Amino acid sequence: MIIETSSLKGLKSDLAHLDEVTTQLGFVRWQWEYYRATYDLKIEDTANQADYFLRINARVESGKLESPYAVLYLEDAYIGVATFPHGLDYESPIPEAIRKIADQKIAQLHQLLSE
Repeated sequence: MIIETSSLKGLKSDLAHLDEVTTQLGFVRWQWEYYRATYDLKIEDTANQADYFLRINARVESGKLESPYAVLYLEDAYIGVATFPHGLDYESPIPEAIRKIADQKIAQLHQLLSE
């Protein structure tokens, strides 16, 4: 599910700062290549024994991703439930408690990148 109300889309940051603030908030940069990166945050739903992932895509505006000075801009934020053996289902409904945590993390990330 794409989070349409995300205030992150279009924000820019250099790679070093983006990695620092996302790590501070619990995100991990999993997938990456020279011109794009994906930051994931695992959110555990203990009541339903499910794992959800808040995912934020970033693309390079200038430079290459291996450089800490590369400038990236954020794209859509979206959330999905992990499926067995691997993958994410973006069509399943997201519990309100999980969505609230995702919205809080998005707001915190927006604040840290806007400072």
